[in-house]
Amino acid sequence: MKKLYDYQKDEQVNIFLLIKAAAEKVTRTNKPYLAFTFQDTSGEINANYWDVTPEEVEQYRAGIVVKVEGKREEYNGNPQLRIGSIRVAKEDEPSNPDLYVERAPIQKEKMIEAFNKAMFDITNANLNRIVRHIMKKYQRDFFQSPAAKKNHHAFLGGLAYHTVCMLKIAQSLVTIYEDLNASLLYAGIILHDVGKVIELTGPTATEYTLEGKLIGHIVLINNEITKACQELKIDENHEDVLMLKHLVLAHHGELEYGSPVRPQIPEAEMIHYIDQIDAKMNMMQGALRKTEPGEFSERIWAMGNRSFYKKTMEPPIDHHES
Repeated sequence: MKKLYDYQKDEQVNIFLLIKAAAEKVTRTNKPYLAFTFQDTSGEINANYWDVTPEEVEQYRAGIVVKVEGKREEYNGNPQLRIGSIRVAKEDEPSNPDLYVERAPIQKEKMIEAFNKAMFDITNANLNRIVRHIMKKYQRDFFQSPAAKKNHHAFLGGLAYHTVCMLKIAQSLVTIYEDLNASLLYAGIILHDVGKVIELTGPTATEYTLEGKLIGHIVLINNEITKACQELKIDENHEDVLMLKHLVLAHHGELEYGSPVRPQIPEAEMIHYIDQIDAKMNMMQGALRKTEPGEFSERIWAMGNRSFYKKTMEPPIDHHES
């Protein structure tokens, strides 16, 4: 069956899609419409549904699968869907939302293997116990959760995949910068975004929870480290625990990006940049997957609203399965 991004620009579309988001808005002339974000496993696309009725606003909610007929277009350089007709999928049609959720490109088992290897390399006893305690508590949600509502790694298993990629980068860097404390670096990377399992609702129609909106994942994971220390009877004023807390609190790098402190040890600075590298690479890869060779991608708002060029050179070897 044809996926969303199998359709070319100006091609007629006839497809089942998941409503990832549906926001009720009004035009300049005060007429109501729905601003949709649709998705399937190939990606997501925006669409507006004009002259919407109150019944349709109630009917077309996030998490519902719909049958859409229309046309694939572009608006300001970004892909867009012009809706001709839309209806809710019937029970005897592919109406399970799970069929439309994008997934991490490597299997969960391989990600667990990568985590176990990194965990084995956390030789500091306090850090190892804290990380194991928190990961055991949140393991199921951690391997399901996206890393964000949108932008980078916003898919099933995205949080674990983002963390695995960061660990791979860190494992290379500790061989170059031998003064880095590998135990601290790996522990900080594994825990830096675990608060997102509390901050976000899950991979289907992802939204922020009340705790996520009011507290945020950085403070949430700091609180989890405190709880782990209390339950494991570890002194949370011990230097290794303070360093771990500093890593998670500083990983956004700047106060204006949500970190309560800026990095003040090399491992904290390193995690901030590793996080940036992986998030930005994922955003670029996602945009370029939907771009023809020799063309520029849609604009990526989170990267200064830039477009990126898809080279016509030979594609790289796929390293995911290695």
